[in-house]
Amino acid sequence: MFDSLTNRLGDVFDQLRRHGVLNENDITAALREIRVALLEADVALPVVRDFVAAVRERALGQEVLRSVTPAQMMVKIVHDHLVAVLGGETPSDGLVLKAAPPVVILLVGLQGSGKTTTAAKIALRLKSRERKKVLLASLDVQRPAAQQQLAVLGRQVGVATLPIVPGEKPVAITRRALASGRNEGYDVVILDTAGRLHVNEDLMLEVAAVRETAHPHETLLVADAMTGQDAVNVAKAFDERAGLTGIVLTRVDGDARGGAALSMRAITGKPIVLIGTGEKIDALETFHPERIAGRILGMGDVVSLVEKAAETADQEEAEKLAAKMAKGNFDLDDLAAQLRQIRRMGGMGGMLGLLPGVGKIKKQLSEANIDESILKRQEAIISSMTKSERKNPKLLNASRRRRIASGSGTSVPEINRLLKQYQDISGMMKKMKKLGQKGVMRHGLEALMPHTFRH
Repeated sequence: MFDSLTNRLGDVFDQLRRHGVLNENDITAALREIRVALLEADVALPVVRDFVAAVRERALGQEVLRSVTPAQMMVKIVHDHLVAVLGGETPSDGLVLKAAPPVVILLVGLQGSGKTTTAAKIALRLKSRERKKVLLASLDVQRPAAQQQLAVLGRQVGVATLPIVPGEKPVAITRRALASGRNEGYDVVILDTAGRLHVNEDLMLEVAAVRETAHPHETLLVADAMTGQDAVNVAKAFDERAGLTGIVLTRVDGDARGGAALSMRAITGKPIVLIGTGEKIDALETFHPERIAGRILGMGDVVSLVEKAAETADQEEAEKLAAKMAKGNFDLDDLAAQLRQIRRMGGMGGMLGLLPGVGKIKKQLSEANIDESILKRQEAIISSMTKSERKNPKLLNASRRRRIASGSGTSVPEINRLLKQYQDISGMMKKMKKLGQKGVMRHGLEALMPHTFRH
């Protein structure tokens, strides 16, 4: 989402790094570029003014002008203020559900912002992470098939949805959902309200009536990150009439310029609690201001990468693999498991995007055209092998490779590349066993690398 802003700010800081010492003119020029970058990213003008003024005040003090590394100090100041604008150093706890069950979560927003999908994502998150019993209820009687859509998504994530009664009004549906929540022992009831193409009085009256009936513990605005500055006006309107407790930003994986995220928190004072990071039903993350600021400034987000790995890893599978690696055993079934893990973490692109410094080579990476489908193709190749072939790849002669290519819809050269990749990894495993832990520490990683990787 923040690619253009990241690139613009990266250029500004690169220029500053060329100067050993910074003077007031250098900082003024840099702030002018930062102002333009923020405005181009659709950040609201009042937020830009306050941001630049706050950075200027600190940058023109002794902190930068007399610093040994002035450019780095400037990056730190901008980072600190980005964190402050996005919500402060203390990350949001996500959804706060400390209330007597059933806790009611009310989702509001415009049509097309992703409310219904977000309702299912939140339900899955609460069910899988917090072991909550969740009931989904659609109050959207405006959009054709909206209630059926939520029912389908509910079945997909294994969460109950309120039965549909044709012709029932939103307030009546709300009362029925609350009664079911109480009588059937639900921990959380999520109400998905109707939206409109724009903010209007009918929409606000409906939301206000539902809120009056439900007394929600959380009222979340679901806003499309691609909406730009208009999202700020939407947030203000809903906050005034519905009393928001937080914001969920959707489609942050798209090519939005990021201004909505920087502006909404600053102008409404409401925390961004969750962000939708993709179309998959589990693509929902807690919003961490400090990590997002790090991503904007090209510092990466290694913490999120590690958390994603922990969430998607199969503990038992990981322990088995570690034991096999310690013995120097690594077969094609193990390679297939690793390919699945990379895909669950968002593919190579998703992983690389969270690494520090990758922003500077994003253009080269995009030009390199990393083919994410290759992971699926490699899994298909391994799945087309017999159990004995996966355990002992030496059995794979020319005729067997042709059979596997035909069965997996791939080609023999692709199979050869996969087997070469496997041989390199297997070779590293055997060297690790031979060297032992002390040997690896003494000789370094280079001792494990295949010869072709060293030059």
